[in-house]
Amino acid sequence: MVGHLGDWANLLLRWTHFIAGIAWIGSSFYFIWLDRALTAPTPPRAGVEGELWMVHSGGFYQTEKRRPGPGEMPAVLHWFKWEALFTWITGIALLVLIYYLSQAYLLDPAVATIGRGTATAFGIGLLVVGWVVYDLLWRSPLATTADGVIATTVSLVLLTAVTVAACRLLSGRAAFMHVGALLGTVMVANVWMRILPAQQAMIDATTAGRPADFTMGERAKQRSVHNSYMTFPLLFIMLSNHYPATYAGSANWLVLLLLFVAGGAVRHAMIGRGSSARWALIPGAAALAGAIFLSTPRAAGTTSPTADGVPSFVTVRAVVVQRCLPCHSRFPSDNTFGAAGPPAGVAFDTPESIAALAPRILVRAVDTQTMPLGNKTGMTAEERALLARWIAAGAPLR
Repeated sequence: MVGHLGDWANLLLRWTHFIAGIAWIGSSFYFIWLDRALTAPTPPRAGVEGELWMVHSGGFYQTEKRRPGPGEMPAVLHWFKWEALFTWITGIALLVLIYYLSQAYLLDPAVATIGRGTATAFGIGLLVVGWVVYDLLWRSPLATTADGVIATTVSLVLLTAVTVAACRLLSGRAAFMHVGALLGTVMVANVWMRILPAQQAMIDATTAGRPADFTMGERAKQRSVHNSYMTFPLLFIMLSNHYPATYAGSANWLVLLLLFVAGGAVRHAMIGRGSSARWALIPGAAALAGAIFLSTPRAAGTTSPTADGVPSFVTVRAVVVQRCLPCHSRFPSDNTFGAAGPPAGVAFDTPESIAALAPRILVRAVDTQTMPLGNKTGMTAEERALLARWIAAGAPLR
């Protein structure tokens, strides 16, 4: 019962995170699109920078972008801020639950031999230091030098360094999630610590009858644009744990960076200004192709074995029982999962189940080598090759 309730708690937390993320990202992209779609009012109206007519759900809507004068604040003003906060809170809760409290996903002895305490300190420190460095950089003169090109270059170099470091210290899956957590932290801190205070300062000035300093809004808009470029890469990371080929290889850091380029390029093509923005899809497509190439497994056991080279099922099952069954059984002996049952519902309790799941074994244990988790049961290269030969022969039960 405890394990069952734990599964539901995990699911509800993920569901809440997903819903909050949709609300946040949807509103963010809507307003960026809105800024691009606004047209000058006809005839011109004082204080109105742009307007837009829209139709949705059987109704017509007129939207205006204004710069209120002193004392012109409306009685009701809607804010878009809680979506970002709830997305971050639920995301951090998932990070703690899955990577810091669980014994399964944070580390991989084949990647590094650091302890759990060190890995946890690295993960938490990454979020704190990452935001501080980013914020100082974009509040420095470098952010205004050469239209921000220098600050952008430094930011990308630092992101590359962080990605490489995470992939060299943590398991591939955990590394991706921590880079995603860093991006999410920067995004929500931009909203709550830079964008909202700037908006509040302009509102306070207008309410008090003073002219508002709208340059504060322009600086806040810069952070909003940053957030939009981070959105698609972050969405990929949220899904990446389901696709081990992306994070399993030694070049996983490069795969992630290429997918950052692809996601950012799509963002630029969608909401960038001018027809030339669509040219960003060319480097985006090239980056995506590179990521697909690098993440495609090069398995040594894909050729058809000779009859003499086909391992017996008895030998194969002995490997599965020793290396896989502690977790992947209807009654796991590994206390990582306990009463919750086998991960993803995958169980190898019978010969038929082992044969039926042979394609999955090939992907996880042979090609990507992401199973066993962190290789905690010590599956050897020879055993992986044995499984590959058996699967290449059609996974016979003899």
